[in-house]
Amino acid sequence: MKVSLFITCLSDAMYPRVGEAMVRLLANYGIQLEFPSVQTCCGQPAYNSGYWDEARITARTILKAFEDSDFVISPSGSCTYMIHHYSNLFQDDPVNLEKAVELQRKTYEFTQFLVQVLGVTDLGAMFPHKVTYHPSCHGSRLLGVKDEPLELLKNVQGLQFVPLPFAEDCCGFGGTFAVKMADISGAMVSEKVNHVKETEAEVLVGLDMACLMNIAGNLRFRNEPVKVMHLAELLYEGVNRA
Repeated sequence: MKVSLFITCLSDAMYPRVGEAMVRLLANYGIQLEFPSVQTCCGQPAYNSGYWDEARITARTILKAFEDSDFVISPSGSCTYMIHHYSNLFQDDPVNLEKAVELQRKTYEFTQFLVQVLGVTDLGAMFPHKVTYHPSCHGSRLLGVKDEPLELLKNVQGLQFVPLPFAEDCCGFGGTFAVKMADISGAMVSEKVNHVKETEAEVLVGLDMACLMNIAGNLRFRNEPVKVMHLAELLYEGVNRA
């Protein structure tokens, strides 16, 4: 079985430790993640901005990169769901449409793969901290990833989970939205951080580094001591602690 890592731009450029945590965690279950170096941006920024021709260029590269993979695993619900849009991009291109549908079928967000494919909900991790969880919009609303991360957190020894008030409210990032409508975006993330503070959590965890980067930036701006982590990082640290 060939399982490949789709690292995504943000994790590759700014948070490589997330990919490293995924590789090492999955190795414990006999999965050696491969990394097709030809992979590039999934095309989401161009797609969301209406530049579909440009999005097709990067999408073709992604189709080629993972053509021979049995499974493709990503640390981002946002980029994972972008794969679902490929059928729109190639609706008039039967050859690439077939490839797009196949790639969508075999592409999973990290916690989806752990829980749905491997059947793993308890990694034997220990993380004695107070933790809250932000469900990113694309992962929870579009991919439907809701129970999987909570199941994984529930089985971490010593972890005290505190629900985040208004958890499903957007953090305000939204890719180009944060640039085009900066004032609204800033108000949204400020409200999100207010709710994080209400939990008195030591750690905020999530599944998408774009959203977590946005929230972490506001936390730092306000000198709040909350640590921000991708769930893969928390689980990996917890497994090493146990």
